Amino acid sequence: MPETKRSKGPLTIYDVASRAGVSIASVSRVLNGQGSPKAATRERVLEAVAELGFVPDGAARALSNGLKEVVGVVFRRGDETPFPDEDESFLFIDVIYRGIDLAARRRGFDVLMGSVGFNDGNVAGRVAAVAGKADGLILHDRMISPASIMRLASMVPVVTLAGTPTRGAMNVRCDNEAGMRELVRHLAVHHGYKNLGYLSGRIDSPDNHARAKAIETEATAYGARVEPGAWQGDYSAAGGARVITALLDAGKKLPRAILCANDQTALGAIYALARHGIRVPQDVAVTGFDDVPVARHLHPPLTTVRQPMQDLGATAFDVLYSKISTGKSEADVVLPVQLIVRESCGCTAQKDGA
Repeated sequence: MPETKRSKGPLTIYDVASRAGVSIASVSRVLNGQGSPKAATRERVLEAVAELGFVPDGAARALSNGLKEVVGVVFRRGDETPFPDEDESFLFIDVIYRGIDLAARRRGFDVLMGSVGFNDGNVAGRVAAVAGKADGLILHDRMISPASIMRLASMVPVVTLAGTPTRGAMNVRCDNEAGMRELVRHLAVHHGYKNLGYLSGRIDSPDNHARAKAIETEATAYGARVEPGAWQGDYSAAGGARVITALLDAGKKLPRAILCANDQTALGAIYALARHGIRVPQDVAVTGFDDVPVARHLHPPLTTVRQPMQDLGATAFDVLYSKISTGKSEADVVLPVQLIVRESCGCTAQKDGA
């Protein structure tokens, strides 16, 4: 059997599967004495066990007793929803979850859903509890620290949906940088807007940091200026409205265009601007990110960057399943995005293909 390189650390069932050239499901069946693995498969697994000197620890023994055929998904929920039915109306998490569920059902897996609030205590413990009931875990956004993700990934495969990968875990994301660069070019070149503002998402969100950096870089390249100051939102419509209201109440002059971290933030910004008699896009242009279903129905319809949200969820499961079944998977998968031009940036009405 050929030699295979492995990282330092305790031997795992994945090392056995890699050495034998079979899936961890096959290793599980052989070690557990279940099913009817082929004689050649059984021989390869037992040979790999002997060559590696593999002695299952508690986690490996549990895995060798058979896969649960369950993946866990944990997302962050908002702690306040002052806009009526805000969570129910935008479907960002729901569309991602739909993609995960469809991909999981194709493989015969069930999905265990959990959630944590932004102000919950012991979030790492709650996430670990879901992980203990599943063969792998998908985490939306950065709800626990990179160190906690590394510890979790040493026990169960983990996929994050975030702007930056974490050591030990897989990561699936959309191309934040390309989307924001194209949006800034549209505003600065097509419209000639040279004074921009970024109404951000949560401060601990990797996606938020990636989008902010791309805006700064591209704005500088085209001679535009990004307003500094108190533009800290939280991805909610209420947060977007709160930022705009605070700026106007303080007598601040708004930039010619406001790029919002997501569509919900943009809705809140447009709402607050309208309450202060400021017209969109005549006085201030507003854009979003995501292209949630309601974006095309806003007044004016929202210029935004479309993320393939259902594909994001399906890809996250596929990456996780690859790791569960073979011990191997891509570390960082980036999905393309698309600029969707509507009227909120100052363009005339047009069909957006949606």
